[in-house]
Amino acid sequence: MANLEEFKRKITENVSKVIVGKQVVVERILASMLSDGHVLLNDVPGVGKTMLARALSISVGLDFNRIQCTPDLLPSDITGLNILDTKHNEFVFKKGPVFTDILLADEINRATPRTQSALLQAMAERQVTVDGITHSLSRHFFVIATQNPVEFEGTFPLPEAQLDRFTICVSLGYLDKDNEMKMLRKLEKTHPIDSLKPVATGRSLTKPNKR
Repeated sequence: MANLEEFKRKITENVSKVIVGKQVVVERILASMLSDGHVLLNDVPGVGKTMLARALSISVGLDFNRIQCTPDLLPSDITGLNILDTKHNEFVFKKGPVFTDILLADEINRATPRTQSALLQAMAERQVTVDGITHSLSRHFFVIATQNPVEFEGTFPLPEAQLDRFTICVSLGYLDKDNEMKMLRKLEKTHPIDSLKPVATGRSLTKPNKR
């Protein structure tokens, strides 16, 4: 990455077209991504957590998947599973949403501990093991998980072993009056996410091999 400061400026300015007044939070999330970490967004609904994840993935030109975590979500709904191909009489692995670059695990604490644990290996080793076979994930694999800190009914608190997988825990918070008006003006005709374009490529995130 030739010019880190220029890269950071381009990404934060682009994301700011969608997420108003949260440049510091965007910079921290970007720093976590560049350091091979993951991020936990701990905030109330409606502050733009999902939109931030989408805007970041578009800005850096990476693939994006979203998992809506619910109590009935199964580990195989995240990692994928082997399905019998009756035509060839063999099992074929069907990849789950974890096979992407940026994964948004929305309301992660609404998934059961068993399902939450499906992300442990992926976040630590960038690979998943299904039926004894290990599958590699993207070298850019990055998890942004969200949780609501004020509503606990039907939730399963993240254990320490899972919290340890996150580099940072941040909150967006509500906008002040000026930034809220600025956001409303951006939404007068269309949503800015619809016209957002990449300003970098996955290659920009590639770091030299450590020796």
